[in-house]
Amino acid sequence: MDAPAKVYPPSAQRLSKTPSWVTLGFVLGALFVWALPRAEKSAAPSPTQSLTVQLLRPATTEIEAVFAAWGRFAVWDNDLTEVALWDVDKKSYSICYEVLRSGESLYFRSIPRLTRPVLNHGLHGPMPLQFTETEAMRREWLEHGRFEPVPPPAKPSEGKS
Repeated sequence: MDAPAKVYPPSAQRLSKTPSWVTLGFVLGALFVWALPRAEKSAAPSPTQSLTVQLLRPATTEIEAVFAAWGRFAVWDNDLTEVALWDVDKKSYSICYEVLRSGESLYFRSIPRLTRPVLNHGLHGPMPLQFTETEAMRREWLEHGRFEPVPPPAKPSEGKS
């Protein structure tokens, strides 16, 4: 049996189609990667630039300092109370905390809103904190015929926080 003689150069019909498909896939992949949106590079701040961070809520040390000055008006129930701190920007008592008393230590936890009724009797003058009492304390106050009209929330002086 005679082996067919190899013909050089091979004809176009005898060439493999595989390399052209590989090339086409590579070109399409490269075009796809090139068309992807570019991520913007954020410039790192230089050491001479200062970074400014604005806190949406006051630092815990602020509530600690205000509570140290005004905490004597707090109404405690099982060593727990709630207070609202005056927000100068919103001009309302909108920054709320739950305060836990454990011996001489106080622990502050921010809460979205007050869950107890606001104490509106026995306190006089504008304060940077709004205090609360329990429902039972409120009922007892009202049952004994003690009723004071609810004063409108007083705005603390701008100099104090």
